Amino acid sequence: MANKLDLAMDFHKQGYNCAQAVALPFCEEMGLDAAIVKKATEGFGAGMGGRTQTCGALSGAVFVAGMLNADATNPTSKMDTYKVCAKMSEDFVAHCGSGVCEVIKGLTGGEMLCSCNECIAYGVKLVEEMIADK
Repeated sequence: MANKLDLAMDFHKQGYNCAQAVALPFCEEMGLDAAIVKKATEGFGAGMGGRTQTCGALSGAVFVAGMLNADATNPTSKMDTYKVCAKMSEDFVAHCGSGVCEVIKGLTGGEMLCSCNECIAYGVKLVEEMIADK
C-alpha cells in the first residue's frame, strides 16, 4: 500500500487540485467516500475557486482536521478544531513562506516560495502529525 504522500502526489498528477490531493489520502480516517471528498474539496483549489487566495494544500489539511476533530453533537467543539487548524496554518506559513497561493507561487511579482508539490507534501505532513498527536 502506498503511503499518504505518494497517494497525494498521484492524485495531483491525475489532475486533482492541491486541496483534493491533500484530503483524498485520508478518506478512510475521515470515514468518507472518495467521491464525497473530491466534491467537498473541489472549490478550494487554486486558492479558493481559482482566485489564488488561501493555498489549496492548506485548505485540504484544514478540511481533514475539521472532519477528524469536530463533534457534530457539540457546537463548542469548534474551539478545539480552531486551535488545531491555527497551529496547522502557523506551521504551514513558517514552512512555505505564506498561506496565500499567489504569494507562494510568486504571482505577485516576487519569486516562487514553494511549488505546489512542496505545499501538498507539507499539507500531508501536517495532517499526519495531527493524527499522531490525537
